[in-house]
Amino acid sequence: MNTKELIANELASVVDSLDQEAILNLLETPKNSEMGDIAFPAFSLAKVERRAPQMIAADIAEKINSQAFEKVVATGPYVNFFLDKSAISAQVLQDVITEKEHYADQTIGKQENIVIDMSSPNIAKPFSIGHLRSTVIGDSLSHIFQKIGYQTVKVNHLGDWGKQFGMLIVAYKKWGNEEAVKAHPIDELLKLYVRINAEAEKDPSLDEEAREWFRKLENGDEEALALWQWFRDESLVEFNRLYNELQVEFDSYNGEAFYNDKMDAVVDILAEKGLLVESEGAQVVNLEKYGIEHPALIKKSDGATLYITRDLAAALYRKKEYQFAKSIYVVGQEQSAHFKQLKAVLQEMGYDWSQDIVHVPFGLVTKEGKKLSTRKGNVILLEPTIAEAVSRAKAQIEAKNPELENKDQVAHAVGVGAIKFYDLKTDRTNGYDFDLEAMVSFEGETGPYVQYAYARIQSILRKADFKPDTAGNYSLNDAESWEIIKLLQDFPRIINRAADNFEPSIIAKFAISLAQAFNKYYAHTRILDESPERDSRLALSYATAVVLKEALRLLGVEAPEKM
Repeated sequence: MNTKELIANELASVVDSLDQEAILNLLETPKNSEMGDIAFPAFSLAKVERRAPQMIAADIAEKINSQAFEKVVATGPYVNFFLDKSAISAQVLQDVITEKEHYADQTIGKQENIVIDMSSPNIAKPFSIGHLRSTVIGDSLSHIFQKIGYQTVKVNHLGDWGKQFGMLIVAYKKWGNEEAVKAHPIDELLKLYVRINAEAEKDPSLDEEAREWFRKLENGDEEALALWQWFRDESLVEFNRLYNELQVEFDSYNGEAFYNDKMDAVVDILAEKGLLVESEGAQVVNLEKYGIEHPALIKKSDGATLYITRDLAAALYRKKEYQFAKSIYVVGQEQSAHFKQLKAVLQEMGYDWSQDIVHVPFGLVTKEGKKLSTRKGNVILLEPTIAEAVSRAKAQIEAKNPELENKDQVAHAVGVGAIKFYDLKTDRTNGYDFDLEAMVSFEGETGPYVQYAYARIQSILRKADFKPDTAGNYSLNDAESWEIIKLLQDFPRIINRAADNFEPSIIAKFAISLAQAFNKYYAHTRILDESPERDSRLALSYATAVVLKEALRLLGVEAPEKM
């Protein structure tokens, strides 16, 4: 319980007309610390109690009696709370030291399942920075939901079906070289994909040829299927190598193709329920009553099923397979209309659990303000980007700590962590401009800055040979310590906010604030000097390290012990 919750709890016991939640929303932080740490304005009670707010404030101040407060004083219409910083710091430090990485663990989720549809790159196309967002946001959300007691199922809904395979087969048959593809599968397939798109703009007959090859693929043509399987297998080898670099794992790789034989059942259910309407030869579901102007296109006039039909099949399969409490889709915000349709069609089908479908949209990554596009060949590939980030991290480590033993391992943790952290610290719905130099910097609001703060604390603890005692009475009441204590105490609430908003950036910003608060403390306090407070200062350093490491873990970022 943080200090505001503690105060709201105390106030709720003496104020009848407001509940704890309402009180919490009214609490203020006084501009001047001489007026206390937290203030409660009594104006809101004046109308109900028909008394002057000054009198109400005086009554409340008299009734509150808790060891958590140094004093409670009525000043005009305000009840001002002065916290007993020593008592609170002792409790917070004991909690963190006792619970270690399990500090802030919660049981809200009751071990229910949350399915996370994430990453989902397209087969035969390179893994770009664009795919990174869905991958790292989804992975972080998985850690966050596990922290509050859910089980998660991470699904990589691979883009392994569609007209692009018709394009690729045509390109490969016209210009492909088997040896070249075997040697550098993704590079070669990308060249073919870019070339066929450029040629098709000049020669529309190539589009028709691609459609024909995709029809063959749908009908099980042997040659088309063999090429498709080959493209898929080669791409997966490359993707898995990158997922290993990112330390991201999946519970399922069921992609679009997996649902090929499950879509007719969806069309049958829609027909049985009388939801299908004919429109210009196509089968659609009208969704106007949900405020959705465009109907959901289920089947085209040529009988081909569509993207939404496949997603409906996937939603039904996942509900049956995982009995999810929530099914979340970490997909770019350009797909918002699609997911509104998906939820509405499921609702029309009579499934109450349609309310448990959540689209978690995110903004675009740009380069020098320009949108990235695989089709135009204007793309930042992840593999060379990781290599460059690791190389830059290593150069900085060499300069700061040339004697470090496992430089390569640390450089990898810092380089990969830098890319992930930079992405995750950005509010999810905002995009960001890709800037590797800013990402890997040890200064500013970056992953390396937070990792370095953690490594610095480990160095202090090694020098002091400090082992915290779970029965120890560690307490501090100076201003710099108090800033850290407040942050440590707030960690459980921060995790809840991140989960409620599907927003890892809340954790990343918290980690930055905690690292900054510790660095300020380190600059002002001689932690290792012999003094009565030495052990308490070391306990504070230890607790900060525990929470920093756990915050980084929730983001999928490693915390090296030495840097």
